[in-house]
Amino acid sequence: MSPKRKAQPRPPAKRANGIANGVSRPKPQLPAILAASGKFDPKQFLARIGTGRSIAKYQKDQPVFTQGEPASAVYYVQKGKIKISVLAQSGKEAVLGILGPGDFFGEGCLAGQMNRMASAITMTESSVMRIDMDAMVKALHSEPEFADLFTSFLLDRSLRIEEDLKDQLFNSSEKRLARLLLILANFGKEGKPEPIIPKISQEVLAEMIGTTRSRVSHFMNKFRRSGFIHYNGDLRVHASLLSVVLGD
Repeated sequence: MSPKRKAQPRPPAKRANGIANGVSRPKPQLPAILAASGKFDPKQFLARIGTGRSIAKYQKDQPVFTQGEPASAVYYVQKGKIKISVLAQSGKEAVLGILGPGDFFGEGCLAGQMNRMASAITMTESSVMRIDMDAMVKALHSEPEFADLFTSFLLDRSLRIEEDLKDQLFNSSEKRLARLLLILANFGKEGKPEPIIPKISQEVLAEMIGTTRSRVSHFMNKFRRSGFIHYNGDLRVHASLLSVVLGD
C-alpha cells in the first residue's frame, strides 16, 4: 500500500483588491458629499436628494413663506440673505434674525409646528433650497454626518437665542447694537470679517435690538467717530468695536 501523499498547501486566493499580489488598491476618491477640504458638504448632499427637493431663486424683498402659512418643509440658504421676522396683531414687526448661506430655517415643522410662526423674506437676490418634511426626515436618518451637522446648527441657534435674551435683559442698547453689528459682520465665525451686505436700515437694526431708530442713529454716529465702523458704500465693522461689548 503506497504511502499517503502529503497535502500541498494551496496558493493564496487572489483578493479583489489585489493586495495578495503585492498591488495596493488605489485610494478611493472623496465622496461627492465631501468638499475638497474633506469636510462634509451639506449642499452637495442635499443636491443628491431626489423627490421632495426643489430650488427657487428670489428677488430682493420676496417672501419665501409668510407667518400663518402651513408648515411642511425645511429650507436651506444657498445664496443671499434672509430676514426672519414676526408680526404682532398691533402691526409691530420684530426681526428675529438674519440668515445667510449655509443656514437652515423653517425647521419648526419637524417638531410638529402646523403653521409658520414667523415670515422669511429675502434681503438680497437669493437661492433657496426647499426640502419637504418627509424628505428631510429621511435624509437625517440615512446620513449620520448630515444629522450631526443639522443638530449642531440647531444647538448653535439655541445658544444664540440664549445670548440674545441675556443681551436684551442685561446690556444697554449701545452694547446690543455693537454685538449685533459684530455678528452680522461674521466676527467669531470661520473666515475673515466681511462687510455687512446688504445695507440694513436703521429701522431694522432698531427692531432687532429693541430700541428706537433715533437711538440707533446716535450710536452709529458715535461708533463711526470712534473708528469702530466705516461707511464707504458698504458698512464695515472693525474688531475694535469689541471694546464696546467687553467694556463695563
